Amino acid sequence: MRLVFAALVSTLLLPVQGPTASARFPVRVEQLLVNARFTADDRRQLLAGEAVARALPADASKELAVFGAAWIKAPIERYVQRLTDIEQFERGGRFRLTRRISSPPQLADFAALRLSDEDVRDLRSCAIGDCELKLSARAIQRFQSEVNWKAANPRPAVDAVMRRLAFELVTAYLKGGNQQLEVYRDRTRAISPAAEFRDMLDHMAELPLYGPDLRRDLTEFHGVTPSNSTSFLYWQETEFGLKPIIRISHITIRQGATDTIVTSKMLYATHYFWTALDLRVLIPDPARGPGFWLLTTSRSRTDGLTGLTGLFIRHRARSEIVEGTLKVLSRRRRRSSRRAVDHERPADCGFRSALTC
Repeated sequence: MRLVFAALVSTLLLPVQGPTASARFPVRVEQLLVNARFTADDRRQLLAGEAVARALPADASKELAVFGAAWIKAPIERYVQRLTDIEQFERGGRFRLTRRISSPPQLADFAALRLSDEDVRDLRSCAIGDCELKLSARAIQRFQSEVNWKAANPRPAVDAVMRRLAFELVTAYLKGGNQQLEVYRDRTRAISPAAEFRDMLDHMAELPLYGPDLRRDLTEFHGVTPSNSTSFLYWQETEFGLKPIIRISHITIRQGATDTIVTSKMLYATHYFWTALDLRVLIPDPARGPGFWLLTTSRSRTDGLTGLTGLFIRHRARSEIVEGTLKVLSRRRRRSSRRAVDHERPADCGFRSALTC
């Protein structure tokens, strides 16, 4: 029996014949594939050079999650360089405008921030517990007290308040971390982005697989980037669902000897999302040749997924986040075959995760 078992194991470890350079994955890659419940067919597609994406288990009442993987035939350093130039990396398609925030932040960083006409109209009647935008009680009160809603054109004042709020948010976050993110009072129930973010991390079985101390770095950030990392904040206007949103995110890039880990944490969004996180790990595979495995997990918490209408939205959302992630990974893979990792020009991302759209 021992001989039969040994022969079986040896057979399973034989290289798969075909166009792939290696029929096995690095241990860390395999662990993430197992966690995402990738099938044998999924693995064959990856080894053949295709991108694969799958929805992940998540709290159906408020969370969307997707995992994707692809082989990128390009240097990791090139990907990191392009990502650092975020204004070019995330532009075109549904990305209307992307702006990197200075260090330290300046009010001028938000000079181009402009709310939609619909948002300006909605803010006129915005009240605590009943507001179309995701805002804190303090922010709602400022829009009511600092804007002359009887003016012929209140927009300049509205945009000025929003820019100041955005500047104050990132300044406070860099000093005090997640606890400085204000509680939303756009609905009858108050929502704490910091609490939702922490709870989301507590339920992420895949989090330890991305790297040690990652949870601590994400939850205990107080303005100091780890010594082996670089980070920056940026804001952008992007189309999502039925309306455009303004969102602010914090990216950290940790480059190690064996991998590169990228985290993108959403700090604020004007609509839909309470919190969101995008994790990416870039793992070289010398047995396969030049390039790296790109594995990404995107999770976001949002309202609107409960009730009869929520059931329909949730079903559609799960399908579209997988399809959207697959499109982005496939696009990166194709561009890498042309020896470049160009900026993203995403197709229709529908209800995809806020961070991968």
